[in-house]
Amino acid sequence: MLRAPRGGRPSTVSQRGPAGRRPGSRVRGCTRSCPRPLGAPLRAIVLVPTYDEIEALPVTMDRLLQAAPDVEVIVIDDSSPDGTGELADAMAAADPRISVLHRPAKQGLGAAYLDGMRLALERGADAVVEFDADGSHPADAVPRMLARLRHGARPGADLVIGSRWVAGGGIVDWPWHREAISRAGNLYARVALGSPVHDMTAGCRAYTAELLRRLPLDDVRSQGYCFQIDMTRRAHDAGAAVVEEPILFRERELGVSKMTPGIVREALTHVTGWAIGRAMRRAAESLRSVRRTPSSP
Repeated sequence: MLRAPRGGRPSTVSQRGPAGRRPGSRVRGCTRSCPRPLGAPLRAIVLVPTYDEIEALPVTMDRLLQAAPDVEVIVIDDSSPDGTGELADAMAAADPRISVLHRPAKQGLGAAYLDGMRLALERGADAVVEFDADGSHPADAVPRMLARLRHGARPGADLVIGSRWVAGGGIVDWPWHREAISRAGNLYARVALGSPVHDMTAGCRAYTAELLRRLPLDDVRSQGYCFQIDMTRRAHDAGAAVVEEPILFRERELGVSKMTPGIVREALTHVTGWAIGRAMRRAAESLRSVRRTPSSP
């Protein structure tokens, strides 16, 4: 019998539920929001997408739950052929903080996070954290990011991005060409989209639930690291307060990287399209402003 987090009951869900999950998805763990008193501590749910991460997942989960013992974790597995999903189920059976969302096929990083966000909101999360399964993200970044989020009467940010490219951040054991590609890509996205964020492709980040409810998640189509850029620009468009928290990103120790040339091409294509659309909207707004300005007598 699987144990569910915080008073929930084990179950398997296969139909599209209130959170808008895709048909065919199955959830192991709590499937309802548990009532909490006013002034309760921030309830954070960490999303960990997996595909063939059977070697890295146990190490990552151990580090994560030691650094942030009060969070709940949803592992989102895309039917990994190496048995990652079954391993995650065993972890969920042993630890009530863990649950698993099984998706019927590999559908991309962006789609995995979106399904996880919908499920986390359905469960009543106050904050939703993105975290890689490969061990590259430092686990101690999670409590640091959560501490900077707005919650109740506590002021703070709507989105905290774990950044490699701000003072105090950095990378370890990356080959020079990967660092060059990341820096150049982030600079291009930052300039093209007019964003102050230095690490727009960062996959270690924390959102308030209130911000996620304001964003049109059903309109997001981007995948790969382009998904992170897309969500950042949408947060800006929604007027969100966005800050960067320095992190030290390490090259994965176990498993195989999922980075492909196609992911880079997707990001370049989408960012260019968004930049053109942004420029056209600004030009149209300027033209309307000129037309509204009365002529001098």
